[in-house]
Amino acid sequence: MISTDVVVVGAGPCGLFQVFELGLLGLKADIVDTLRQPGGQCTELYPDKPIYDIPAIPVCTGDELTNALLRQVEPFGAGMHFGEEVTVVEKREAGHFYVATRNGKEFEAKAVVIAGGVGSFQPRQIRVADAENYAGKSLHYRVKDPQQFAGKKLVILGGGDSALDWAIELASIAEHVTVVHRRGEYRAAPATVNKMRALEVEGAISTIESAKATAFEGSGDTITGVTVQAKESDPVDVPADHVLVFFGLAPKLGPIAEWGLDINRKTINVDTEKFETSEPGIYAVGDINYYPGKKKLILCGFHEAALAAFAIKAQIEPGKKVHVQYTTTSPIMHERLGIEDD
Repeated sequence: MISTDVVVVGAGPCGLFQVFELGLLGLKADIVDTLRQPGGQCTELYPDKPIYDIPAIPVCTGDELTNALLRQVEPFGAGMHFGEEVTVVEKREAGHFYVATRNGKEFEAKAVVIAGGVGSFQPRQIRVADAENYAGKSLHYRVKDPQQFAGKKLVILGGGDSALDWAIELASIAEHVTVVHRRGEYRAAPATVNKMRALEVEGAISTIESAKATAFEGSGDTITGVTVQAKESDPVDVPADHVLVFFGLAPKLGPIAEWGLDINRKTINVDTEKFETSEPGIYAVGDINYYPGKKKLILCGFHEAALAAFAIKAQIEPGKKVHVQYTTTSPIMHERLGIEDD
């Protein structure tokens, strides 16, 4: 049994920043995630995608943001438990919580923070015969190494931001990119669509709209072509070395739905003072929570984590005033951060 102050469920950016805010207040945290590495969606789905709205950082990738957050929490010695799905959260005597994972890891904590993003998620997969034979080889649901597509013929399926962002980025290194979208209009930002159209005029990208992939050609685990069926047209065979599928995520709360919390569709209702759920002592920050005016932005999740940390400190030490101290000048903050004052 691991004894800790707070168990944080989810190691995405908001979960990692939650560990930092708790550490500043002198609280020990253990963070648990079903993924085998930290970073959540940023690392799993968009490691190389640029992020422009992190305060004071003009641009960074998902991987860079995750690595910076990991460096930030280093002074606090948080327990990191990856590849572990939390299945049990039970309130015990004295208001403490028993938390257990599917693999049998057990925790005793004074509070729980759910920072699970969209919950347990997987990219929506394509329903084409034999698709599983190519998955991870020449059929991809995420981009880990863009350079593997250099000089290759790519077919990108989807019409949202991820599909078009990668089409634009990979067009500069691929032999050719073909975008196949089931509709005539795109869900991506207008500026992104305009960039794609400009590359289409230049011949770097082709588009097939109101269409879908119906079959793959290939041998072993290597795709050589995609059969595309457009509405009111004959099927066409598009040569391809790799197929990238961006149909979005299939979010599922998973075991979280069984914890007796006030669920709002696939999110958890919280208040806006403490970001506490309907169960005292359990908090939720980031994309997993809901309140009037909620915006699913990383910077909003950081704000939520800060206020949740102060609420947790007050919960754990009732009757003791929690003072705001500034990392610039506070000797206590410097000690917790491992900074030596002159």
